[in-house]
Amino acid sequence: MGETLQPVIPGFNRSLRVEARADRLTGDPGAVLLREVLERSGIVSWMTARLNDPRRKVDVAHDLASLIRTSVLLSAQGWRDHDDADAVRHDPAFRLAASSAAGLTPLEGPGLASQPTLSRFTAIMAEPANIKVLREAVLEMAGRGIRAERQGKRMPSVTLDVDSAPVEVHGHQPKAEWNGHYNARIYHPLITSIAQTGDMLDARLRAGNVGTAEGALDVILDIVDRARKIFCDVAMVRIDAGFPSAALLAGLEARGIDYVSRLRANPVLDRLADPFMKRPPGRRPAEPRTWLYELRYQADSWDKPRRVILVVKERADDLLLDRFFLVTSLKWTAKTRGEVLAHYRERGKAEGHMGELKDVLAPALSSTNRAKSHWLGKKLKSKTPAVDAFACNEVRLLIACLAYQVMHIARRVLAKATGTGWSLRRLRERVLRAGARLVISGRRMTLALSSAAAPFWSVLWPPLMALHWADP
Repeated sequence: MGETLQPVIPGFNRSLRVEARADRLTGDPGAVLLREVLERSGIVSWMTARLNDPRRKVDVAHDLASLIRTSVLLSAQGWRDHDDADAVRHDPAFRLAASSAAGLTPLEGPGLASQPTLSRFTAIMAEPANIKVLREAVLEMAGRGIRAERQGKRMPSVTLDVDSAPVEVHGHQPKAEWNGHYNARIYHPLITSIAQTGDMLDARLRAGNVGTAEGALDVILDIVDRARKIFCDVAMVRIDAGFPSAALLAGLEARGIDYVSRLRANPVLDRLADPFMKRPPGRRPAEPRTWLYELRYQADSWDKPRRVILVVKERADDLLLDRFFLVTSLKWTAKTRGEVLAHYRERGKAEGHMGELKDVLAPALSSTNRAKSHWLGKKLKSKTPAVDAFACNEVRLLIACLAYQVMHIARRVLAKATGTGWSLRRLRERVLRAGARLVISGRRMTLALSSAAAPFWSVLWPPLMALHWADP
């Protein structure tokens, strides 16, 4: 923007002077902390060894590793748009954290990658082979974090929560459609997370008007196979009412994967429930009651009858009873009706973590199809084909998932060290985005934190460095 702040004196305190200086100040020291997590996990090296970079070496000012770090750190620190990169391009903490160079070299170069460079990087990552690596990196990062916290050991079992999460967009992004259920123009991605730990494993971008279960079978089976290989022995799937299609349930059972899912009501289920929808005689207690009943039900599209649990419950201030249905592959000898219901109700934790991905990371899915007409400031003789904007938006979503994972690892360590719960927003505001000054003496640098953030760093840093990182 070019303007500089002239010294000003506020009227409420004439002894105070406000001015701008060329000191090495930063509001994002957390980029250094998160870079250390990335470095110790080895995920960036894992990615670059598998990614294809089509650029000519003579044209490269920022290597692929630094561009990955820049994108992830910007997202984690709350700079969600590529345009935001220009605002922090010369921030010392970001320059040190994103660069592949050591010493003072990152402070002497051109700064962070610019918005056009980051857009070209997104287009490179949107190539089918590269986006596959990025998708695998999200689950790989989750697996490495889990094993690091467990001294290199795998988890005996996990429950995978799969759900759709509408992401509202504004513009003409390809495949973004008006969805009457959400009353907005959206993408409708399918997100998979781990119930016990809150780790994000995958995000598949889908058109805004697809059904809830669209593509769920292939996604779930792929994630289960990779999760078993990397960090757990047994996986169970927990899904909502829109998912249990005949193909999905049969596919899970064929792979030996247990599931618990809510069922949408229909006339057949309503008739099965009718005998149980009567309130027992006697005075209604102050606390609402819940009754559970075992049913056997086979939908027209199912190949066999399955165990269905009818949940009948009272509602405060309502004379009529409410009910819903759960279908599960678990035998009654493995989990009782009450245990199945309690297990299903734990989906609320997963919905909270997905909400953090949407609200705190808030991926900006704004890419649209525009053919390139200029290169390095010069007009091209013929326009180049437009990039796949839908794939670019999926790259942005997966980068946000990777940033979530890096923050989530730091969040879990801090919660364990302090004995209190931490949201990602609180982690960012109290720990990652605080005032700091970079002081250089000779060839040494010191990042001096503000007194507000220093206590949290002192609690977080030692256990974070003590994590047992190791390759699979």
